[in-house]
Amino acid sequence: MSPLQSDRAVRALLFASLAVATAIMGLIVLFLAAEAWPALRAISWSRFWRDAAWSPSGTHGDAQFNLLPMLVGSFWVTLGAILLAAPVAWGTALYLHETACPRLAGTLRQLLALMAGMPSVVIGLWGLTVLVPWIRRIQPPGASLLAGILILAIMILPTVALITDASFRAVPRPLLEGAAAAGLSKWGALRAVVLPSARSGMGAALILGVGRALGETMAVLMVCGNVVQAPASLFDPVRTLTANIALEMAYAMDTHRAALFVSGLLLTLFVGLMVLTAHTLQEPQHVA
Repeated sequence: MSPLQSDRAVRALLFASLAVATAIMGLIVLFLAAEAWPALRAISWSRFWRDAAWSPSGTHGDAQFNLLPMLVGSFWVTLGAILLAAPVAWGTALYLHETACPRLAGTLRQLLALMAGMPSVVIGLWGLTVLVPWIRRIQPPGASLLAGILILAIMILPTVALITDASFRAVPRPLLEGAAAAGLSKWGALRAVVLPSARSGMGAALILGVGRALGETMAVLMVCGNVVQAPASLFDPVRTLTANIALEMAYAMDTHRAALFVSGLLLTLFVGLMVLTAHTLQEPQHVA
């Protein structure tokens, strides 16, 4: 096979991989939309945030389909987790890249990888037996929005830290050598060269962290209290959309089942909108 034929074969293989990945994502969205359609056809959109409560298993006239409290709970638990985890993850990545000796940095990266791969049910079990009782001593009932925020922050921190650290290490060495030749200090080069060059990777790390926080089910189900209400404080129990799906899908039927798929479709569309917004707002990378 000639080099030209080899290049064409590689391009065809890469295009096929892209087409398969895109088709799988499209089919998932179509499946969610098809399963949610019976609820969307029978229930007006306004009822998903105007109904008095979430009680979809009642008779047709008594059923209530308010998803807004769970949407609010998902939003606050995700926002709180990312606000807690991101600064710590960035600081960890900076320490690994700029301060730690190579041997220590390698050991810490392995520990972070171990944390990132830890099953969510194990972290949820720790939260249920240690974190929730600790919060209960401060303000009952313990299982709350705060517990969910802390658990999710612990879960997404290693992922954000590792990807940010990889972005720092991917900065081309000639840029760093040029900064040193220009007389910049280590921290001056970090501010002028490393951070602008790694901005795209740092944004990708945040998007992955938010995506995991939004999609997490088992851990938040174990520590958040699972009360369908919009929280008025950090100590109020909440139920997220993912936890609601996990709790009710086993026995849901007809419109109730379709309404659960509506919540899954909302989560998917929200993540897609977030990724699109992050891509739109991302500025071209210019290195000083």
